[in-house]
Amino acid sequence: MTTALITGATAGIGAAFARRLARGGYRLVLVARDTGRLERAAADLHAKFGVETEVLTADLATDEGIGAVEARLADSARPVDLLVNNAGFGNKGAFGVVPLQDELDMLKVHIEAILRLSTAALPGMRERGRGAIINVASVAAFVPRGTYGASKAWVVSFSQGVMRDLVGTGVRVMALCPGFTRTEFHQRAGMGTGNIPSWSWLSAERVVDEALRDLARGRAVSVPSKRYKVAVVLARVLPSGGLGGLSSKAARTYRAN
Repeated sequence: MTTALITGATAGIGAAFARRLARGGYRLVLVARDTGRLERAAADLHAKFGVETEVLTADLATDEGIGAVEARLADSARPVDLLVNNAGFGNKGAFGVVPLQDELDMLKVHIEAILRLSTAALPGMRERGRGAIINVASVAAFVPRGTYGASKAWVVSFSQGVMRDLVGTGVRVMALCPGFTRTEFHQRAGMGTGNIPSWSWLSAERVVDEALRDLARGRAVSVPSKRYKVAVVLARVLPSGGLGGLSSKAARTYRAN
């Protein structure tokens, strides 16, 4: 049975990955900060799909949390075939307003954790000649969006570079770049979403389905939905900042719903 380890597995895109993979018969290792939510999610997945579920409480904004997941990924007796680096968050406010420690915590989760967990997972995958890593980024990676966008741009560049390095090994790496997705993300950050057009929203289930299709096709970057594929193309050809201003107005004005 194939095993998948998912970070940020109790809500949003991470929870959607867990449901989709459980339906496909994967054994799951669920990682998040809240033990109670982890245990409830694991019990629900086991009851609905009959799959084995393991929980690992870890805060990826800490060295101890990253280290615990690294150790699980490096355990050759319990190999992980698919790593979904999904954990992440946003900060409310522009650069210079957000406390520095909050910015550093974001970089820890979005960059250092992905780097270290990928490094822990890849040796076993290469030795077995199979495996995959999905790194959840964002369309914000393609527009100027402060620390958040910069960290997601790193995820995309890192994933593309590692994918090239792994050609011929049987191991794949892909950056997943969703647009606005209905999750707890904005609520947790204290961001209102009342000014975001209804047509711009995606479901977490759609994001996951398109991601897994793109992974099977061997793509290094997945941008779910045609509307966001067009947005990414425009972001690459328009003058710098053209879409960045629109993105900032849509997601950082914090208007109540």
